Amino acid sequence: MTAALLVTVPAPASAGPNLIRNPGFEIAGGTANDSMPECWKKSGWGDNDFTFETVADARSGSAAMKVSLTRRVEGDRKALMAETAACAPVVSPEKQYDLSLWYKSTTADAALTLFRRDSVTGAWGYWTDLRTLPPSAGYTRAEVRTPAVPPNTDRISWGVSVYGTGSVTTDDYGMEEVEVPAPDPECTGTPTECLKGRWDVLPTRNPVRSMHSVVLHNGKVLMIAGSGNDESMFAAGTFTSALYNPRTGTWRTIPTPVDMFCAGHVQLQDGKVLIMSGNKGYPTPDGRIGYQGLKDSYLFDPATESYTRTNDLNEGHWYPSATALGNGDVISFGGLKEDSSGSVTAERWSAAQNRWLPTGQVNQTWSFWGLYPSMVLMQDGRLFYSGSHVFGNGTPGTGASIYDYDRNTITDVPGLQRKDERDQSASVLLPPAQDQRVLTIGGGNNESNPVANRLTDIIDLKEADPAYRAGPLLPQGEVDQGQGRRPQTGAEGKMYVSAVLLPDGKVFETGGALHDRADPVFEASFFDPVTNTYTPDLAKDPIPRGYHSSSFLLPDGRVMSVGDNPGNNTYNHNVSVYTPPYLLKGPRPAITSVPDNRWNYGDTQRIRVNRPIAKAELIRPAAVTHSSDPNQRFVDLPLTVHGNTIDLNVTSNPNLAPPGWYMLFAVDANGVPSVARWVHLGPRSATAAKHGAHAPSAHVHDFAGDLEKPARKKLRKRESAPVSPTISGCERAYGKAGVCVPTTFPKKVAPTIGARCAWLADRDFARLKVNGGRDPLRLDRDRDGIACGRGDLRR
Repeated sequence: MTAALLVTVPAPASAGPNLIRNPGFEIAGGTANDSMPECWKKSGWGDNDFTFETVADARSGSAAMKVSLTRRVEGDRKALMAETAACAPVVSPEKQYDLSLWYKSTTADAALTLFRRDSVTGAWGYWTDLRTLPPSAGYTRAEVRTPAVPPNTDRISWGVSVYGTGSVTTDDYGMEEVEVPAPDPECTGTPTECLKGRWDVLPTRNPVRSMHSVVLHNGKVLMIAGSGNDESMFAAGTFTSALYNPRTGTWRTIPTPVDMFCAGHVQLQDGKVLIMSGNKGYPTPDGRIGYQGLKDSYLFDPATESYTRTNDLNEGHWYPSATALGNGDVISFGGLKEDSSGSVTAERWSAAQNRWLPTGQVNQTWSFWGLYPSMVLMQDGRLFYSGSHVFGNGTPGTGASIYDYDRNTITDVPGLQRKDERDQSASVLLPPAQDQRVLTIGGGNNESNPVANRLTDIIDLKEADPAYRAGPLLPQGEVDQGQGRRPQTGAEGKMYVSAVLLPDGKVFETGGALHDRADPVFEASFFDPVTNTYTPDLAKDPIPRGYHSSSFLLPDGRVMSVGDNPGNNTYNHNVSVYTPPYLLKGPRPAITSVPDNRWNYGDTQRIRVNRPIAKAELIRPAAVTHSSDPNQRFVDLPLTVHGNTIDLNVTSNPNLAPPGWYMLFAVDANGVPSVARWVHLGPRSATAAKHGAHAPSAHVHDFAGDLEKPARKKLRKRESAPVSPTISGCERAYGKAGVCVPTTFPKKVAPTIGARCAWLADRDFARLKVNGGRDPLRLDRDRDGIACGRGDLRR
């Protein structure tokens, strides 16, 4: 169903006083108000030529407002309600409002845009875009419902942004408060489950030692293991993947061509999974050579359930990042090269050419971003490096930065706490993506091996000069250090944390460990982006989930958790599923009809539900490894409500929702979600464009434009960055490559052979062979080639 059909809709069912002052521009403001009508003002930014006119071409009365752009390079222009006590409508937090206006337009590049006033600081700031307005030769009514008003908001201002050449004429604005009915909640579990949720350990077991989890658009889950961090499987050429079907509880093993252990992966716009790099070789026993990255790249097709090879990367990247861009391209940074040095080469997958581009066609900073650097796509196409990474210290400087690919500049962003202890922290773009806020939680350092931290950092990328600010401390749970569980104390937090975006708009964090590949932490909580608070003491996954574990959202609203690969290199094949409390509140709303599952940017799409809902959103399916899924995002879909018929307004900005398959959830006023429907989001097809259906441009806002620090000095071209062979935090002098004897033991472990061997024994390390005569931790006192043997422990 096209957007043009959807704007001619009946009046809203709710009735109430119009909260807009001077809604039809009939009261003149005079020269003192810049020739604008009373309670209206000129606004906008960027490089464009524009006019504001009060015209007689009104829908009713004698006046209307016309905003025109005759030339545009960037930015927008908009007539907004004046941000004053007399003019800006008063609102209440948590309430929703139906907004409406009549308009006619000669451009497809127009959007209804909201600003909000912070009642604490008194400052005004951009809030959100609610819908794109299709061109219309005659007056057409447009209506949309706001999301729930955020806390500390007492007034809003809104109007139409024009961000393409052409004109928009508007008249007869309306704003009414609405109540979304909430069904009576009923607890369908135990009282404790209805507060904390419930974990179930499934009777089925993961057949492979998976490190990577990808939720496919057919609802199945791809588990990628490669060699599974098992050197004997690598030597035998045994590389594995498995496909799990949540509907049937069954597994299918997938032939896997190369060792995809610690590769990068991302979902492409056609639903295929792009897998880049992997493991070319394990470290040598003498420690001279570390892990080595593959150049290989593959596509996994959910339709055929098989891998096909693409062209190679320009060089190897063991532990690379992978971020989908708004045009469907993928950009990748970091990891280790074939020779175990750090890769400084950026790689770019071209969606148009369906291949990796040559190095010379990709902008290069020659910077080493580390391993699995968390690169989040911003609303204007830049990348935010959150500071989350894997292994060792953060990047030089502040540890977080904004990378502008077009200008090829890196600018540091301040405020990240203890930036060198964010190894396997988790970073997520908080719901909704339109708010442009990133949460970073927990972390440690596998090299120095401190107690993992409880830190929470939040950054608002909408600010002109964004900076991380400290959030509430991560809740504590229980830790098992070899003698049974005990409560966490002091500053003890966790690394290897999983963070999952839920359809009710909260973040579920679970799993983790206190030290590098040791001491699992049993704790789970919800983070609420509205209040910036945690709900602690949720039900705990009974299975330890540390290194090489993954947690991810299923289309039915539950969370699945797999994996755990402690330092002794065992692997936990148990599968756990978490049922959040929202699924124990009684019947769920249902999406009963989705006439069109192929959505275009800027569309209004109509669905039907079986009862009233409060919100709807698109959630990008997971592609997660090592606490990292920088593409995870929750995109709000503002509603226009006509009983059980809902019009969903899709962002025009592909940087907010890169093209591809998404889970569509409808959520009632109690936060209970429907089962997801799958929809595909992408640009309007070339065929539609030929028939006059113009695809709107992205409405991009001027965020992070006044960064405090200048961009870093550009580096000269270089081949690689030096990286220690022990970057993975394991002392290679003992045992096999996958066995992780720490290079640095926790501070509470005395630097004696007895204390160190007792620490290893508590964690079920087997007899450890000493490699090549090296004994840097002094664990082989009798020099028999076996660490922590009987002779070594004699007094």
